[in-house]
Amino acid sequence: MVNVTDGYGSSILGYPRIGPHRELKRALEAYWRGAIPRDELLAVGRDIQERQFNELAATGLTQVPGNTFSFYDHVLDNALMFGAVPKRFEPFRDEMDPLDFYFLMARGRPDLPPLELVRFFGTNYHYRQPELDAQTEFSLHPEALLDEFDRAKAQDIELRPVVLGPLSLLLLSKAGQVPGEDEFDTLQLLDRLLPAYEELFEILAKRGSTCVQLDEPAFTSERTPAELAAFEAAYQRLSKAPLRPRMLVTGQYGDFGEALRILAASNVEAIGLDLASYRIRPEELAEIPGIRRKRLYAGVISGQNVWRADRHVTLEYLNQLAQVCPDLVVSTGTTLLHVPYDLLIEYDILGNVADRLAFAKQKVGEVVSLAKALTDGPSDSWRKRPTEVHFKQKHAVRQRVYAVTPDMRAREPYAVRREAQQAKLNLPPVPATTLGSFPQTNKIRQARYELGQGRLSFDDYKKRIEAEIEATIRLQEDIGLDVLVHGEHERNDMIQYFAELLDGFATTHFGWVQVYGSRCVRPPIIYGDVSRPAPMSVEWISYAQSLTDKPVKGIVTGPVTMLARSFVRQDLPLHETADQVALAIRDEVVDLERAGIAIIQVDEPALREMLPLRPEGRAEYLRWAVGAFRLATSGVKPETQIHTHIGYSGRAEVVEAIEELDCDVTAIVATRSIDWVVKALKADSGTDHGLSHGVGPGVYESRSARIPDIDELDELLTAAAEAITPERLWANPDGGLKTRHYWQLEPSLRNMVAAARRVRRRALAGE
Repeated sequence: MVNVTDGYGSSILGYPRIGPHRELKRALEAYWRGAIPRDELLAVGRDIQERQFNELAATGLTQVPGNTFSFYDHVLDNALMFGAVPKRFEPFRDEMDPLDFYFLMARGRPDLPPLELVRFFGTNYHYRQPELDAQTEFSLHPEALLDEFDRAKAQDIELRPVVLGPLSLLLLSKAGQVPGEDEFDTLQLLDRLLPAYEELFEILAKRGSTCVQLDEPAFTSERTPAELAAFEAAYQRLSKAPLRPRMLVTGQYGDFGEALRILAASNVEAIGLDLASYRIRPEELAEIPGIRRKRLYAGVISGQNVWRADRHVTLEYLNQLAQVCPDLVVSTGTTLLHVPYDLLIEYDILGNVADRLAFAKQKVGEVVSLAKALTDGPSDSWRKRPTEVHFKQKHAVRQRVYAVTPDMRAREPYAVRREAQQAKLNLPPVPATTLGSFPQTNKIRQARYELGQGRLSFDDYKKRIEAEIEATIRLQEDIGLDVLVHGEHERNDMIQYFAELLDGFATTHFGWVQVYGSRCVRPPIIYGDVSRPAPMSVEWISYAQSLTDKPVKGIVTGPVTMLARSFVRQDLPLHETADQVALAIRDEVVDLERAGIAIIQVDEPALREMLPLRPEGRAEYLRWAVGAFRLATSGVKPETQIHTHIGYSGRAEVVEAIEELDCDVTAIVATRSIDWVVKALKADSGTDHGLSHGVGPGVYESRSARIPDIDELDELLTAAAEAITPERLWANPDGGLKTRHYWQLEPSLRNMVAAARRVRRRALAGE
């Protein structure tokens, strides 16, 4: 261990990996379409890695993380490093280039679905979920990790390899079923997996590595006694490995809970805590037996928001922690994967807002500065406190929130609404629709770019968008969908589009954050009170409705998702900001109704994402989240049909919350997990928190290139129709279609419509 008299250390737990200018995104997409060779893609990856570890070493960090780069997803990387290949992919392993095989698992192909895409611990990031079964065997393949380690070492930089911990690797994986065998828990594979970790440790130690980082984010969630026992047994064993580097075990994304006590009692040398998400009191930390002997990576700088830490308050807290754990390293609470690269390249964020922001590069500076101040005391530059931002306040917005009454969050009973809506819409059983977005062509992206550069007038831009909307309407009519969408061609992103039109939000030009693979977004920043200066979508959706006699859905993003996909202000309770956004969305929904739009979809895919990882706080969160949605949607008449789109969750409390949303139709991401939806549908209203309103269990995965066949879709819809009456069942994909090509989209939707019509015919025939 480092002598504290040499100074306190500084480190981070990970860094963005798409490249400062999205170099990886461009290279990936070029490779996938055959525009560049494999060697060129690999060269881009090596360049990003080397620039990163050289730049981080130059900042003054005393430890630089390695193995944080990925060509698609780090969870998939770790699964492959330990040889966890699902059986359905095994036949292709030897016949394909390793990189193409990796992308096959991540992206799939028309006849082979990819690994499931799953949200990562309430962040905007998604990972490809490994698939394990009782016959899975593990083997070590550390070539990529060792190659980067050796390249850095040749430049006199020692990297601290970052590896997903064995428990989290198993818990984040999907338990597959082997025909003829009993169901199993992935943790049953732990004894098979640990030898591969011990082998990796030995290789690293012989390579000269002095420390390895094992991330165990699964243990910042609620865990069972059996899982905690497995955690304890695993780290007792790994910490006694005969030849290994020092071990740093991190608990990112929240409270490490009982896992902290287990590690403190083990031979693990270092523990990383996300103190930016869960600030443990020093006196509480001091009560944990064995903690004083550990090196503590104090994650006081958040990796999940963009607000600068109050350095004076943070330094005082670090000084208190150092009294408990003298061997202290100032660190980030999580990897910096979830924030943009560099604030300094943004040129039009309001000055008093920009002064309070820190992106990845600035957060590294905060870590280094705090470590120096902890060692030597604050420098002269610390004497003046930074100017606090006066968050933009609007008296009228605050007063409007305070004036909200319970009846503003309530509509007429569902039975009354359903009858009024059917009389107005006259929809058939099992109506077929999509969830909003259609592919954005290069022509549309170019038009948006030229508009932003001032090289295209708004009138000309409008004509191009309207032409695209009309083409989308005609295609849907030809396919035979019952309820149409306008395609969202005017929207760069479901969050950013509305953020740019709402007061209280700041948007960036280069603040890209990876969502998965080559998919990146620019999360907006909520810095002030939120209000809607003018209608945001009415003109585009009204134009689409004027082109057809079929109903066209108006689509807006819900208040909880606007919060979840943004960097949220910290001076106001979340529930109050949610109500501010809800009132702005409410105004939009009412204006859509006035414009003659009979179906309005208020998307809340993030409802499940913001659920606290531990039971404490879940009931309160769901209370205000449901309240915000109902505030946004309860200003319309009974005959106006309200839809929503939410992410998958089989949790009982989330199923109950879905019911409490009181939405007329709920579309659910459930393609691979439809069983829980069917089970929920079977419950009668008021019993077991069943889903008693209209439901659209997404019947095919919108992010996959795979084209589902009619029989498969028929089977899924039939299973759902058996649970409820076909009149309450909708047929839809499980998400928007923005990332698809038309050659994928059109046959998929035609097959879905054909399957829905089969189920409909059987229902009408009384079969």
